[in-house]
Amino acid sequence: MAFMITFSMQAQIPDHLKNNPLLMNWDTPYETPPFDLIKDEHYLPAFEYALKVAKEEIRRIEQTKQFPTFRNTIEALDASGRLLNRISGIFFNMNYCNTTPELQKLAREISPMLTEYSNDIYLSAPLFRRVKSVYENPGELTTEQAMLLDKTYKAFINSGANLSPQDKETFREISVELSKLSLLFGENVLASTNDYVKNVLDEKELSGIPQQSLQIAKEKAKSKGLEGWAFDLSYPSYSAVMTYADNRELRKELYLRYNQRAYNDQFDNQETIKSILKYRTQLAQLLGFETYAAYALQDRMAENEQNVYQLEEELLKFSYPVMKKEMEELTQFAHSLGLTGPLQRWDLSYFSEKQKTQLFEVNDEMLKPYFKLENVIDGVFALASGLFDLTFKPNTDIQVYHPDVKVYEVFRKGKFMAVLYLDFYPRDSKKGGAWMTSFREQRNNGETDVRPLVSLVMNFTPSTADNPSLLTFDEVRTFLHEFGHATHGMLSEVHYESLSGTSVPRDFVELPSQLLENWAVEKEFLDKFAYHYITNEVIPDELIQKIKNSDNYLAGYASCRQLTFGLLDMMWHTTNPNTIEDVVSMERKAIARTEFLPTVEGTCTSTAFSHIFSGGYAAGYYGYKWAEVLDADAFSLFKENGIFNKETADAYVENILSKGGSNKPMTLFVNFRGREPQINALLERSGLK
Repeated sequence: MAFMITFSMQAQIPDHLKNNPLLMNWDTPYETPPFDLIKDEHYLPAFEYALKVAKEEIRRIEQTKQFPTFRNTIEALDASGRLLNRISGIFFNMNYCNTTPELQKLAREISPMLTEYSNDIYLSAPLFRRVKSVYENPGELTTEQAMLLDKTYKAFINSGANLSPQDKETFREISVELSKLSLLFGENVLASTNDYVKNVLDEKELSGIPQQSLQIAKEKAKSKGLEGWAFDLSYPSYSAVMTYADNRELRKELYLRYNQRAYNDQFDNQETIKSILKYRTQLAQLLGFETYAAYALQDRMAENEQNVYQLEEELLKFSYPVMKKEMEELTQFAHSLGLTGPLQRWDLSYFSEKQKTQLFEVNDEMLKPYFKLENVIDGVFALASGLFDLTFKPNTDIQVYHPDVKVYEVFRKGKFMAVLYLDFYPRDSKKGGAWMTSFREQRNNGETDVRPLVSLVMNFTPSTADNPSLLTFDEVRTFLHEFGHATHGMLSEVHYESLSGTSVPRDFVELPSQLLENWAVEKEFLDKFAYHYITNEVIPDELIQKIKNSDNYLAGYASCRQLTFGLLDMMWHTTNPNTIEDVVSMERKAIARTEFLPTVEGTCTSTAFSHIFSGGYAAGYYGYKWAEVLDADAFSLFKENGIFNKETADAYVENILSKGGSNKPMTLFVNFRGREPQINALLERSGLK
């Protein structure tokens, strides 16, 4: 494989760096990362050099004698640091989905360096003078240019540009500490998750657990040098026990251990939480905001804390009575099957699966044979083709960072749109959950359209020696969710990298993901791919109807659970951190109104709440419910016109997916829907009204 050096200042690369693959121009398909050449030892010197290049680019913008204009200041800032962005895109994605102790150590060293670089930009007085000059005298700009200018100016303001010299130094110190603490939080959660393995030697203790899950557990035990079966806290393993194990003590043990992650163990996050909240509040107050939530919400659709709480209270008003009735009925059902005493949290999944089966004659074990992973991939691709004119071509010449990863070229009406990486299975080197990310963002300067490199990372049920990967219905829905994010990235058609794809406010970014989930229960979608993996029989119509009938099962509980996380997030980011003595007692108080089942002593949600303490959703978790209002209302238009109606789908691509952050979210939504969003569609879809 040949490489050419083309980046600015490349000629000045020291001899010892000239063979560093991270600093080379990649002669690869679509300039995709050459993962086979990149080693851990390449990252730090590459970052150090890329930071030098980026700082020189910023210095040139600062020191130019030209009068400040949009082009020589705002556009130039957007274009700066691309070598650094490329290296960061690889490094941090690897640290999330294929980490090593060395990568984690490097992250602790590199993150503060990047924070200092960011501070050098936003706390630069001469640079801010130029940005402010353009902001006050913008001239004629397109809508997208005006958005970039506004975003850039506010980024400076929100990063301390208007502070006194002394306060700027304080801002620097706080931001560096926060970058370290965020990393530490995530590392602790991963380490605590990986620190538990339940080894079972007697198969009698595993009655009720499906054969495929037992086979996975047997293979897991073998891989760890153990006899019998091994269960851990990865989602497929954990959920198999919680949903199917007749052994109540086993369910209780796994429940407790899952909800004790990074709590009162060697990886305890309680003090980390207190420190994060202390520094976040100090940062917000330094910038003139009373709370971190007020600071975080200023540029989001919600705008302020009051609007967030108003939404949550409105939804809780409808959700809690439904949830209370659901839990009372489930408790009665569990008692009819022999449970004595109150329904406990480790009973919920187990008895609800049985009740769901009785009420609707459908469950995951009935559905999984129709959701072979390869067929689900085909189905999701077919959906993207029918709605958005996307086609997907496997490319084995594109290198991957792990053998499990699949890669596709993505086209729309013959035009190359993106490279898509799919990474499906759990491993110890990967954090839990599912997410969409990018190795490279889209941008178009009018001459060159740089297309994105999009990656979907999940933790789905793996294949075994006897069976292919068969997904649960929830995993199918999760795939659709993350693929919705991917469409936002792949279909982006904007000029500026910082406005492309998913570069939108947190309470708008979940619209494309949650919208796509709606197709999961639609016959027209399921008929395209849901074939029995042995008989090749298409999923029966009556089974599809049962899926639809059961779709709102425990809808009140599901809504309250989301509101629990949202209220917890808002509590942490509106509370004076100096008043926090005990993390658990604060947590219990915040979520008391959303809870019905007995509290379990010795557990804590916050210590593993990665979304808000290490994942970018601080004072933003409400965004999932906010976006549910948007997606339900948006999907109602598809339902009115036909779920595969091309005119509606084209309008959605044109007004939402292609636009990224190039216009205000409400404007984009209104342009698509014809009006502002209404909550009724969500309440009706969920059966809450």
